[in-house]
Amino acid sequence: MLVLRFFGFLLLIKYLDGARILAIFPYPGPSQYINVVSYLKALASRGHQVDSVNAFPQKQQVNNFQDIPVLEVFKGYEDLITDLGDPMNIWEENNFENGFFLNITTKVLENKEVQKRLLSKGKAQYDLIILEALRADVLYAFGAHFNAPIIGISTFGTDWDIDKLVGNTSPLSYIPLITAGLSDRMTFSERISNFVKTSVAWLNYNWVHMPKHEELYKKYFPHIADKFQLSELAKNISLVLLNQHFSLSFPRPYVPNMIEVGGLHIAHKPAALPKEMEDFIQGAGKAGVIYFSLGSNVKSKDLPEEKRRMLLETFASLPQRVLWKFELDHLPEKPANVFISKWFPQPDILAHPQVKLFITHGGLLSTIESIHHGKPVLGLPFFYDQFLNIARAKRAGFGLGLSHADMTGSEFKTTIERLLNEPSFMATAQAMSARYRDQPMSPQDTAIWWTEYILRHKGASHMRVAAQDLNFFAYHSLDVLATLIGGAFVAIGLVLFALTKVLRFTQGTKTKQKTM
Repeated sequence: MLVLRFFGFLLLIKYLDGARILAIFPYPGPSQYINVVSYLKALASRGHQVDSVNAFPQKQQVNNFQDIPVLEVFKGYEDLITDLGDPMNIWEENNFENGFFLNITTKVLENKEVQKRLLSKGKAQYDLIILEALRADVLYAFGAHFNAPIIGISTFGTDWDIDKLVGNTSPLSYIPLITAGLSDRMTFSERISNFVKTSVAWLNYNWVHMPKHEELYKKYFPHIADKFQLSELAKNISLVLLNQHFSLSFPRPYVPNMIEVGGLHIAHKPAALPKEMEDFIQGAGKAGVIYFSLGSNVKSKDLPEEKRRMLLETFASLPQRVLWKFELDHLPEKPANVFISKWFPQPDILAHPQVKLFITHGGLLSTIESIHHGKPVLGLPFFYDQFLNIARAKRAGFGLGLSHADMTGSEFKTTIERLLNEPSFMATAQAMSARYRDQPMSPQDTAIWWTEYILRHKGASHMRVAAQDLNFFAYHSLDVLATLIGGAFVAIGLVLFALTKVLRFTQGTKTKQKTM
């Protein structure tokens, strides 16, 4: 009884020490919130009060967890996804992406509930801010607004705009832009391309979109704007959690307050599947099952009719059964070996031993889930980092990729058969799974430990690198190089000057001697 009381007392202390946490994940793409919501709920289960600004409020109440919905972010979202297919040059691509994130941030600050609860004089107080650190500079002002440390989360790993938050180093010689689809082993021409594309991205954000964030900053945080530059606030992020892991991509440098937690959203144990789904899978026998999903942004129902027909004909010709994430209740001419559903518990599906192949759009969450469960992939990328993820799958040897727009039925079927029949793909996927799973703690446990570390140490400023206090010239030692090169030129100039004087003096002496 005494032991029970002791543990009860410890539990009470834990809950009494619970922090008030503001989470800001307002993006309309479900993947970004799926990546963090189980982590946020885990923090709530540990006694922390979590208020979450998001576009996907909970259907059932969760203890210590409260939604602040920003549903207005969905306006025009489907049209925007459609526009992604339009041809664009590098500058237009960056304008499109940066404009999208700026629009979302603006809608957050315009939201009445956000203004009432977070921006008004009688606002709540928070001990920690957790947010999606993706070109959302004005939102970093919430840290100063509440005098609270900030933890940034990046759904896709890191990039130049994430690195700047903690002063991380990313040499362009072997760290590719996330959208470039390149590896860490770039050729000379690829390094030129990477340099140009990264430079354009930096220029576009800082010249075109950062001034717009400055305007929002002065409008919604005037009491802070008088004291701090927005660029200063972006350099005071306490921690960045990255949905990436070196076993999934390639090793690269990180400062101490950048932590890899790739697979943050994956549960410790897969759940049982619904009976109808399980029965369909078991009925596949030795041939097994193929799982096909284009993710949450691209809808299978919106594929061109001829493309849909080609997919159906290919699936009908296979001995395997197919689970297809399809967003309508009815799929005309659906063959008997195809099971459609508007939603599938994807990680639990991929964990099933009968599932032999994952046909995917190549989103990072899907790619991580496929590696976690050791399943080969056939990638049909549409946009952003999907091309990079599929390129990595091909290089690693656990997947292949096709152009969703140009592939023929014959190419599609041949590629599926190759992935199913050549043992190397499954063997590589399982080897990568073993490497990825070989970690001292699960990604979610790691994220929670570091989150509470930041809380325990009041922002953990001791982890902040000195690079954050240096300007561009000092950081790259350009001032030192200028001084040394300038000093060398001065020294050479003095030597030449002295030599000139000596030569003139010598010549003058000789002339005098001849005259005499």
